[in-house]
Amino acid sequence: MDCINRIEKFKSSGTNKKKTQIILSHSSRVLENYLLSLQFRNNKNYDRIPNYVVSKGGQVFKLLENDEFSNIFNNQKINKNSIIIVLENLGWLNKEPLKDYYVNWIGDIYKGKVFERKWREHYFWDPYTEEQLEKVYELCKEISENMTIDFIFSGHNTKINRAEKIKGIVTKSNFSLNYTDLSPAFDFEKFTDKIENE
Repeated sequence: MDCINRIEKFKSSGTNKKKTQIILSHSSRVLENYLLSLQFRNNKNYDRIPNYVVSKGGQVFKLLENDEFSNIFNNQKINKNSIIIVLENLGWLNKEPLKDYYVNWIGDIYKGKVFERKWREHYFWDPYTEEQLEKVYELCKEISENMTIDFIFSGHNTKINRAEKIKGIVTKSNFSLNYTDLSPAFDFEKFTDKIENE
């Protein structure tokens, strides 16, 4: 894939050349703040580093190599077997009373159009972009080919029993009801169609 920006500041927790999953997640904050939090949290020893981050504008940032992993999940088997792609997105939003904007869980302000759907106790969501969907598709395709991971997608964001056993592309929200990424604002149908029509 063209135009992948490599960021060298991050350390992995280990390597595994035989990965079986690509897990899609989101940042829950704006890109700059997310990358800074990865770099400086826990006195620069933060160990929940994704392999890739995709900005709202479609820029791809590579933080770890495909065979590297970190401690995104508490389950080491999931960590070792997965490549994590994080999409820049604020996640769920709350409408500020008497204001013309929304805020996320850490107070980031969002003034654009929201995606509305009740899901996991929230109603308003930051939309993902077409540029993100396209770049994530291209990235998943390339990773699948290079790492011999099945190029199939779970197709939804609901919890799946034993999601860690699925070979292919899943979302973080497939693993637990506590996760809200990817949110309903992601176009699951379009992404699934692109993969199935490959």
